[in-house]
Amino acid sequence: MSDSNFISRSFTEPFGFTKSIEGPACDREGNLYAVNFARRHTIGKVTPAGECTIFLELAEGSTGCGMRTNQHGDLFIADHTGHNILKVDIATRLISVYVHEPTMNQPNDLAITSSGVIFASDPNWKDSTGQIWRMDPSGNGRAVLLEANMGTTNGIEVSPDEKTLYVNETRQRRIWAYDLSADFQISHKRLFIEFPDFGLDGMRCDIAGNLYVTRHGKGTIAKISPSGEILVEVPLLGKDCTNLTFGGPDGRNCYVTVADTGNIQLFQADLPGRCWQLLQET
Repeated sequence: MSDSNFISRSFTEPFGFTKSIEGPACDREGNLYAVNFARRHTIGKVTPAGECTIFLELAEGSTGCGMRTNQHGDLFIADHTGHNILKVDIATRLISVYVHEPTMNQPNDLAITSSGVIFASDPNWKDSTGQIWRMDPSGNGRAVLLEANMGTTNGIEVSPDEKTLYVNETRQRRIWAYDLSADFQISHKRLFIEFPDFGLDGMRCDIAGNLYVTRHGKGTIAKISPSGEILVEVPLLGKDCTNLTFGGPDGRNCYVTVADTGNIQLFQADLPGRCWQLLQET
């Protein structure tokens, strides 16, 4: 392990984003997007040099949370107040409603497959419950409910071989693993890991299938092996980390949104992230 790996630093200026900063996602050019830059209901754009601007203003009634990009230049946004998954053409900034599902509690975080299937976590914070949804590229604006009556679902991710779906529950401090079939049905739910303290938020895999998890309130990123062993815990410059993504020239830059410092922090991982690898595919 290089001495320069897993050492965090600030990437953007503190408090440039609000305390609702969330949902980091990179595009193919290495730009980074995160929600609630300068004020709520915005999407901020951060260049590879760390320069921040407002990229989008969302419509009244919409508030972004988790986001993902695909290799076609689309940005998907979980709009938790509008009960939508929004789709943005990054080149034109055109916003459309990809899915509107009024029975969603408040879609929170997103995961995506190489073929564009999207999974969404859907917590009910008031009741500490949650759901999981799936949206297919040919689904004609429909969302399929995969599971209800869970804990407070939040972070969600697909393994690099696309055979496992990981979903965490913030307040119950558990991460569940499901088998994914070829048509992305879930089965064989099992407890992947449970933590004794602090909360859980966004998650991403690296290309070897290790799962990176934000430990909200503790201010660390836990790197967990596919067998459920904690390999590394990376301290951050704040406590309330909300989400993470991978980018940079070689995909090893791990960008973390941190609410109590209102900024994006950065450390180098030892392997590229799966989300970065997906963007390299054509």
